[in-house]
Amino acid sequence: MDTHDGIEQRLNEFFEENMAALALESGHSLSPEVKETARQQVLMYWRKLRDIAERVTDTEVRLSLPQQQSPGGRTFAIEGIVDIVREDERVVMYDIKTHDTAAIEANIEDYERQLNVYAHIWQNLRGQRLDETAVICTQLPEALRQAATVRDERRIERELARWEPVIPIPFEPEHVTETVREFGEVVDQIEGGCFTPPDLITLQVRLPGTTRTFASEICRRCDARFSCASYRAYAHAASQGAEVRFREYFDDFGDDTEQSERVAAGLGE
Repeated sequence: MDTHDGIEQRLNEFFEENMAALALESGHSLSPEVKETARQQVLMYWRKLRDIAERVTDTEVRLSLPQQQSPGGRTFAIEGIVDIVREDERVVMYDIKTHDTAAIEANIEDYERQLNVYAHIWQNLRGQRLDETAVICTQLPEALRQAATVRDERRIERELARWEPVIPIPFEPEHVTETVREFGEVVDQIEGGCFTPPDLITLQVRLPGTTRTFASEICRRCDARFSCASYRAYAHAASQGAEVRFREYFDDFGDDTEQSERVAAGLGE
């Protein structure tokens, strides 16, 4: 067995140990299909980002910006977890996201603002050097996911070569104050019980960098969508008067993976 196979065997062993520990802790386990999808994502992530993974010197570094004041006078803190690579006098901060690369690249300012706050904490509060910040996307491209599912090694290697999951993020210190203020505004809305849903037009707009609408990407993950006036209007407009199309939106319980996760979560061992 070569080194490559040996490492992947160990990753499989670690994966099984973690799954067993999670099952004992929660009393539930993943369905075989969901579990295999998770396993393949771990292996593909390792194959593509092995160089970075081997150079990480500080994993899951918890950063905190405490005692912030919202516009409404509420005290809050901002926390995040990053990975740090220190090499040859150079320090790089990575923020790991489960989003796909297209969505991140199309909304780079949103990720820049969050990572800039982390960089501010690292440099100014911790007094540590920082040369670069970047986001790592863990969501596999669809073509790579399909290749991994059927275990077609030739297709896997081809799709891995095409996948670029590391996206450099520029550090803009002047945005930190504005970002903290925006966090504070959200805190005020939550504490004030302001949960007004977006309007119909917002739900119909396609998210930048994707082929999905706000409703299909965001609303479908919200359990309250069935009682949401905006979502009902969206479903009705999309149905164009056809009962079958109308029912599709109200019967949309997510893809097979999401449904399997919910079923597994409700079953004991």
